[in-house]
Amino acid sequence: MAKGDIHTSKHGDKWVNKAEGNERASNSAPTKAEAQAVGREMAIERGVEHVIHKQDGTIGERNTYPRSRDPRESKG
Repeated sequence: MAKGDIHTSKHGDKWVNKAEGNERASNSAPTKAEAQAVGREMAIERGVEHVIHKQDGTIGERNTYPRSRDPRESKG
């Protein structure tokens, strides 16, 4: 993972977006959907990966921005 990748994860009763390498969260939201939307925009603006965690902390989804940076050959 590159420094600066955005991680959306549960923190207490909120969902937060945190840039990799930072100590504090960039922002928080009451729902996963709201935090995920903001995290996606942050990742697009910065041209980094957006890592979305499940409630249990495991990684549920990864999206690379821009798509041309994605090393995988498969669509999806």
